[in-house]
Amino acid sequence: MISIKSLRIDYEDVQAVADLNLEIPKGQIFGFVGPNGAGKTSTIKALAGVLDPTYGQIMINGHDLELEPEKTRQLIGYMPDFPPVYENLKVWEYCDVFAAAYLIPRKERLNRVKHWIEQVNLLNKWDSYVRDLSRGMRQRLVLAKTLISNPDVLLLDEPAAGLDPIVRREFSELLKKVAGEGRTIIISSHILTELSDFCNAIGIMEKGKMVVAGTLKEIREHMGSVSQLLIRGVNLDATSREKLLAVLSQASLLHDIKEHADFKFTATMTGDRKYASDILAQIVSQQIAISDFSVKEADVEDIFFQIGAKDVT
Repeated sequence: MISIKSLRIDYEDVQAVADLNLEIPKGQIFGFVGPNGAGKTSTIKALAGVLDPTYGQIMINGHDLELEPEKTRQLIGYMPDFPPVYENLKVWEYCDVFAAAYLIPRKERLNRVKHWIEQVNLLNKWDSYVRDLSRGMRQRLVLAKTLISNPDVLLLDEPAAGLDPIVRREFSELLKKVAGEGRTIIISSHILTELSDFCNAIGIMEKGKMVVAGTLKEIREHMGSVSQLLIRGVNLDATSREKLLAVLSQASLLHDIKEHADFKFTATMTGDRKYASDILAQIVSQQIAISDFSVKEADVEDIFFQIGAKDVT
């Protein structure tokens, strides 16, 4: 759906993006992560066609953005960071203005506007003025406007910035629903834990270059990321405790085994989930009573800090 080849973006003497190459398939939710000045926003603006790159090629569903700008932009919905709103319009009027700009026929326009206002849970604010909406409501309204043209690609730059946890959760659930309809989404966010739940692929940028990109599984394998194993026993006596420690210490892919209070044991694991299941089978075969056995794989935040990044905005 999205193909970026040798993309470079310069601002006078500053190189914001350096020879970026990236392929994003249809239906993927791709998260852009990186410190300030990494080039995330510049890349998204170039994809949206609101910033001309120094050189490089951007293809959207087989269409060259430079050679077919109008046709390509029809496939894109763009929601910038701190999007502008028209405060003196009512909620439905705001969406109707953009529906008209997208050349949606008048007979279809009102139904389309109503559909997306309802989807973002603002139907009860239909006749309210934009100036009276909270920040969270404004963000949802801008998302409705962005979706009115039924774009194949959504470009969202920090869409949940400044929202409280409840509104962020609602926003995330809505985006998951939209993604489930087959749209391709690129989202830039500094809320790394949410990206882990939301995205099925990420790209980490630093100083204009893509450090690593791919699905979370691919990146974990590429970086040799470790998992965290947690085991909690049930009233273990001395014999059961020794048996459990023996099983863990004999597992060659377990490291940094630690015993905590309340019969809790943790370790880092370089094996996969099949390896973890083998350890569990050994514990069960020793008739050791446990109440919890879980594996936490490296998430977006773990991977981000593993490559040495410090600033997440």
